[in-house]
Amino acid sequence: MGRRVVILGAAALLGALSAWPLRPYRQAWFTRQPPQRVLVLGGDVDREKAGLQLGRRLALPVVVSGGSNPEYAHWLMDREGLAQSRVRLDYRAQDTLGNFTSLVDDLKREGVQHVILVTSRDHLPRAMVVGRLVAGSRGIRLTAVPVACAPRCLEESLGKQVGDGLRALAWLLTGRDLKPWARMSWGKWLTGGTGPAGSDPGGPDRAGR
Repeated sequence: MGRRVVILGAAALLGALSAWPLRPYRQAWFTRQPPQRVLVLGGDVDREKAGLQLGRRLALPVVVSGGSNPEYAHWLMDREGLAQSRVRLDYRAQDTLGNFTSLVDDLKREGVQHVILVTSRDHLPRAMVVGRLVAGSRGIRLTAVPVACAPRCLEESLGKQVGDGLRALAWLLTGRDLKPWARMSWGKWLTGGTGPAGSDPGGPDRAGR
């Protein structure tokens, strides 16, 4: 009896993994496609250096999302011996969620199924939460490569990871980032009526942070 239950449970799980909308995630989890791109999340020049070095070593195209200004980025490419034609600089993202939502459809159209994700060690857990949801929805697997950040590491709270994970889920359901709407709708209540709705004393999040 117990064995039958296990078999039925396994069959149900496989059926669920094959069903839409989980099918792209199943493709991402089980793909045997080797890495096709290096994706660097901006926010720290050390990430860009590591990503360019990795792209050169693995002979892979590099995408830098929300990184340093073009002049400095091109200087880094020359220093690392990587042709500028092998690197795409993308400045659409304003934060970690945007790093992925601004690029996943482009990557899918290019037939990319496996991406190496480069970011700081302290940022990596949140980036992977968001990235696995967003990139996974397009059937894209992420392989993480952390970049050392000591002694400047700032460990992120679980609440921040959960918050960005919920934003990613909302994006999957609506196709929009609901954070600006939430700030406009709830900002005054959250600040106790002080300051304009949606104000952020800490300023906007940097891409990759």
